[in-house]
This record gives sequence, structure tokens and C-alpha cells, in this order.
Amino acid sequence: MLERKVYQELLQWKNKKEKMCLVVKGARQVGKTFIIDKFAKENYENYIYMNFDENPGYKAIFDGELDVENLIKQISLRVPNANIVPNKTIIFLDEIQNCPNARTALKFLALDKRFDVIASGSLLGINYKEVTSFPVGYTEQIEMYSLDFEEFLWANGVTPQSILDVKEYFDKKEVIPKAMHERMLNLFKEYIVVGGMPRVVDDFVQNHNFANVLKIQKAIISDYEDDIAKYAEGNEKSKARACFLSIPKHLSKDYKKFRYSLVTPSGSSRKYSGSLMWLYDAGIINFCYNLEIPQLPLEGNSRSDVFKVYMRDTGLLIAMLDEGTGEDIIDGNLGIYKGAIYENIIADILAKKGKKLYYFEYNSTLEVDFFIRFEKVITGIEVKSAGNSKSKSLESVMDKYNVTKGIKLAPSNYGKKNNIDIFPIYMAMFL
Repeated sequence: MLERKVYQELLQWKNKKEKMCLVVKGARQVGKTFIIDKFAKENYENYIYMNFDENPGYKAIFDGELDVENLIKQISLRVPNANIVPNKTIIFLDEIQNCPNARTALKFLALDKRFDVIASGSLLGINYKEVTSFPVGYTEQIEMYSLDFEEFLWANGVTPQSILDVKEYFDKKEVIPKAMHERMLNLFKEYIVVGGMPRVVDDFVQNHNFANVLKIQKAIISDYEDDIAKYAEGNEKSKARACFLSIPKHLSKDYKKFRYSLVTPSGSSRKYSGSLMWLYDAGIINFCYNLEIPQLPLEGNSRSDVFKVYMRDTGLLIAMLDEGTGEDIIDGNLGIYKGAIYENIIADILAKKGKKLYYFEYNSTLEVDFFIRFEKVITGIEVKSAGNSKSKSLESVMDKYNVTKGIKLAPSNYGKKNNIDIFPIYMAMFL
């Protein structure tokens, strides 16, 4: 059984004296239903589960008056074996994007306070137009992702104490022992290929069969395409699908800025920007915005019209590439994608830590992959797929713009050059 960090967040929410309804957002198949179901069964005497995708008939509960007394009566009538006891019951409204009235009802359930309520959905950002009244101020939100690298390590039998042992070398900025380094690096390569989708990770841990991994990943990608066909409106369907399928093409270029002309020759922002936002709202992609100048505040210096696009789960990206790419990564041969796959995994790691993504590019000659606020100062991060690669762009930008801290992430062990710390790439999880 996969251990997830979000379980502790659910416990913290339960133990609050004054709590709102909880909304758990996230892409399809990242494990929301599984972990909320486990949490509800282990922590409440009574548990009411309603899935609006599997049982559309539950929508009728919210068709009439949304006062709580009426909702209780309707739930008792329509949900088998419903035992609704005040202060001892949790109600889980799953795939709530399919029932806009239920989302409106969260306000009244929050005000009533007799029941703990969790709502979840894969496409909550997509169906917002159908919600007549958002429960603003009456919900708390958690963003859930596929497994991060630390959770992947847990799944593969690496103990929390072993991870702390690795972090000690990160904190002290010391060379990590060779055996430990090689073990972590191999696991990191496996994480790139497998990704963090729970069903994929669970199968890999049990069978260690990359062919099975690829088969499941391709099924998930197919599900994403089905979601686009089902939920995108009108001609947005073909445009969102075209943007989705263009991501590997963008990452194969040395100049990775998203270009609408790579979607279709006549592509433009006006034509495709809404489709990209659809993919973002569905939890499929991350944006990484260009900085006009590498200085704090990052958001204040960013450009919303110049950006790179990364897949949120790198394993799914690998499954979209040429057959055999996963094997190449394990063997250290990245082909035309060079460092793009490593960039994608670092973008994924940083985003899962709640960081908004930024990069800096100047005249197509200087580019630093990421900038973050780290240890209270702006920090440039350069990602390298080979340990012996130099960091010319990072050094130049640090000199030119008075950036005092730089980090190079590479498959090599720890080192330091001037103000640039060279960390093993798997240590990105500690940033």
C-alpha cells in the first residue's frame, strides 16, 4: 500500500476546531479517491460516499433546496445504508465537478458544522462556468499530485531515516558516499521513467517490469485524451488535444519556449492560449514563466506571455516519446531530448513543493533553467544530464545580474565552483 504525504494534511484538517469543507484538487488518477476513502474509513464512525461520475443519480439530491435538513433527508433516501450521525460522520463528494449544485451546497454544509465534508474532483477547474454560486470563504483547498520522489522512495523500501541520512550530506554540502550516491541515482532514473501515478508505481514496485509500466502509462494518456473529448467545449477539443500532443515536440528543441507554430503552422496565442489553460486546469501541465530580469520578486519580474510548458508527471512524458526512451534513460543515453527530460523532472519536483516556476532567457544566447527563492535569496538552477557539463549560462547570468547563489543539478556527486553548489540531481527534493 502506497504511503502518501497528503494523509497527514487530512488528519490536520480533521483536528481543527473550526474547519471548512475540504476540497481536494488534482489531475485524474493521482490517487485522490483512494487516500480520502482510506482516511474516512480509518478516522470516522460513519462514512457517506457519493461519486457523481459512477452514480449520476446522486445529482438529484442537490436539485432542490440546498438547506442541510433537506440534504440529509435526500441522502438518507438515495444513499444505501446511509447512517448520518451529527459530529460523527464524514461525507465524501467525489467527482464533484459533475454536480455543480453540490459544489454550491458546500457553503451550507460548512455553516451547519454538524458533518465533516470532503469534496474531490479531477477537473474542478474545467466546469467552473456551470457553478451558479461558488462557496467562497467556506472551503479549504488541497492540491494533490502524483507521488513525489520521496514517496516513490518509500514505495521502493527506502526508509524515512535513510532519506534523512542523504539530506544530511545536502545540508552539510559534503560528498555523499559512492554506494549511497549510486543507489539514489539509480532510483531517481527509475522515478523519471516510472513517474508518480499510483497505479504505475504500485505495479512497478511489485513486478519491476518496464513494459507493464509503459502499458499502464499509455492507458492513462488515453484517458486524458478521452477527458479532452468529453469535457472540452466545441472546437476546444481538437485544439487542446493538439497542444497536449505537441509537448514532446517542444521539449526536443534546444530553444524550449512554447511556440504556437509548433502546434500547427498557423498557430497563435489567440487560437491556442485557452486550450493550454484547459490543460493546466485539468492538472496535466505546468507553466514555467520567463523573467524579464532575474531579481526578486520573481512574480513581479515575470512575463505571462513567454513561457515553457512541462508535463506534470514525467513518466507520462516518457510514455509519449519514442519507444525505448525509458531504457535509454536508465542506460544514460538521452538522445535528442538531452537535458529536457531532466528539466521536466525538476520542474515536476519544484511544482509539487508548491513553487511557481520561472526561468531566464536572454537573446537566445543565455538561459538558466529555473529561478527560485531559496534560503531567502534568488537562486539560479541549472539542470544537466551529464556530470561534466559546464554551467556557462548560469555563471554569466550570476555575474551580469548580481545573483549571489547558484545551484547545478547533475548526475555527479557534490562539488562547488565559486558561488555555485553542484548537487546530485536527486537532491532537488530538498530544495
